[in-house]
This record gives sequence, structure tokens and C-alpha cells, in this order.
Amino acid sequence: MNLLENARERINRIDAEMAKLFAERMEAARDVAEYKKQNGMPIFDASREAQVIERNSAMVEDDTLRPFYVEFLKNNMKVSKEYQRQLLIGMKVAFCGVRGAFAESAAIKIFDGSTVVPYPGFKDAYASVEKGECDVAVLPIENSFEGDVAPVLDLMFFGSLYAKGVYELEVVQNLLVKPGTRLEDIKEVVSHPQALGQCAKFIEDHGFIATEMSNTALAAKLVSESSRCDIAAIASEDAGNLYGLTNLVPHINTSSANVTRFVVLSRAKDTPRSSDKKFILCFDVKNESGCLGKALSIIGDYGFNLSALKSRPTKELIRDYYFYAEGDGNIYGDVGVLMTKKLGEVCDSVKIIGSFEKEIKL
Repeated sequence: MNLLENARERINRIDAEMAKLFAERMEAARDVAEYKKQNGMPIFDASREAQVIERNSAMVEDDTLRPFYVEFLKNNMKVSKEYQRQLLIGMKVAFCGVRGAFAESAAIKIFDGSTVVPYPGFKDAYASVEKGECDVAVLPIENSFEGDVAPVLDLMFFGSLYAKGVYELEVVQNLLVKPGTRLEDIKEVVSHPQALGQCAKFIEDHGFIATEMSNTALAAKLVSESSRCDIAAIASEDAGNLYGLTNLVPHINTSSANVTRFVVLSRAKDTPRSSDKKFILCFDVKNESGCLGKALSIIGDYGFNLSALKSRPTKELIRDYYFYAEGDGNIYGDVGVLMTKKLGEVCDSVKIIGSFEKEIKL
């Protein structure tokens, strides 16, 4: 047997072993997909992929081969993600709004390949998960311009779902028109009041008439169905694509710091993980002097930092409030368990809404 034949025989033998290992790896990927589906987690995890590449590439000692192995790993993970996306095709994700809304864009970005289901209200979307109609809900909790989304905070406090992650979506407004419409043709723009406010300077500079609508996606739909060629919508690029509109002028909002934060909510209970460094907590302090101060001192004394603290009426008694808090630290670790136990001594109720590794920008 010559050198070539010997090399090919070795490759065939290695390929046979690799085929077995590939099937084994994909079986593990299937289990990962099932876990992520049950726990409301996205397929793509950039930090996890970076860790795998760094750890595994270090096993290849040959400096010449190492870059090729990194590409091999990336291709493996790409195939694995595609397989997991197929497994999640039956996953249903609830959002509040209509097709083309920013909430739908967030849901699609987080759960690529899943079926997104629109609901008319926050309560409807939340209840769809509680009842098992959908696997998870993607709901807004805060906008950098408009502040808290109070109804969603209330649902988290009074409801039964768990937060599985928080995601930031930059809100980019665009001037959408019917194909063939020119900027000089436009006389009127339609959109949600918030979007009109975010683009006030652009509207003023061009002398457009601004007309309010209930949401940006419906504005895009109205323009697409209108026989007029002098009207435009201010909405997302996704809404434009959905309704066949041209993005005549992209990114017309005055500030680029317009971000909406979305929370993923699931029926699955939290699984304590050492990698979790963020948490959402709600507590209802006793109606006694100094109780709130004591509660905050306990959180700080145990080394936890609160990045957000918001008060909301419980709606059960006058001047009775619960507090929604977002914090840094592992609340399911030994120190976290002690902290929540101590917190319970000065609070009427303490509820861990969820724990996750980090907040993610979409």
C-alpha cells in the first residue's frame, strides 16, 4: 500500500468515527434545544460559543492547524444551531401588538425560527403562556424615552411566570412609503404618538402634517393600502418589509439612544446556575416605619447591588405598595439564599421573578 492509499484509509477510518461522534453531538444539541425551549432561552449564545472556541482551540498544539480547527468548530456550531432552529419550529412565542411591531421584531430576534403569535394586550399575551397556548411571552418592561411599562411589571408581580432573560432592542424609526413615492411628494406622515415625538425634528424640517395612529405597524399597513402617494408611515424596517413599503429615509429619529427592554417570561421554574449574575425580585414591605430602609439595607449588606428599584401600588389597600427590583449577583447562591431569607423577615412577601446570566443587546 502506497502513501496515498494509506492516508485515504486513515481518513476513511477517522471519518467513520467522526460520523458516530457527530450523531452523538447532535443528540446532545437536541437536548440543549429542548432545555432552551422549556426554559425560554434563545438558540444563539455568543458568550457560550466564544468560551467553547477558546477552550477547544487551546487543545490543538500545532499553531498552523489551530486556525483551521477554529473554523471547524464554527461550522459545527452553525450546523448545531440550524438543527436546533428546526426543533424549535413548533415553539410559540407571544407578543403584544400587531404584525410588524417592534415587539414582534424582538421576539423573532430572540427566538429565530419559532412561531410568533400576536395578542391585543399585555395581559392576553401573558395569560397565553400561563394557559399553555404559547411557550413564552416577550413583553416590554421599559423604554428609555417613555419609562416603565407598568402593566407588565404588575403582571410579573401578581402572575405565575418566571423571567428568563432581559433583552435590549434599539428602536429605529424610518420613513416608509409606497414604491415610487419621492420625498418631495410627501405631505403627511402617520404613526404612533411616541414615534412622531421621536422624529419631531425631521417632521418639522420637512413641513409634514403629523397624524397619530394607535401603533407604528398599523400606520405602515394604512400607507400600503392607501391610494394616496403623498402619505408616509414612520415605523420599523420590518413593518416596511411586511407591507411592501420602501424605506425612503432610514433612521429619522432624533436620538439613537432610544431603547426598549424586553423580558422573556416562561412557565418553567428557575434552575439555579452559578453563571447567573442578574436577577429580578419583587417584595412587599410591611406597612411599618423604616421597613423599606431595612429591606434595602439587607440587600446591600449581603453584597447585592440594585440597578433598578420601582414602586407600584398593590391595588389591594390604599398606600400599599410592592417594589420591583433588578439586581446584580447570584440570588440562588448561598449568600443569595441567606439574603432572601433575611429579607422575608421584614417583608410581607418576597418573590424571585427570575435569574439569568446577563442582559443582551439584540
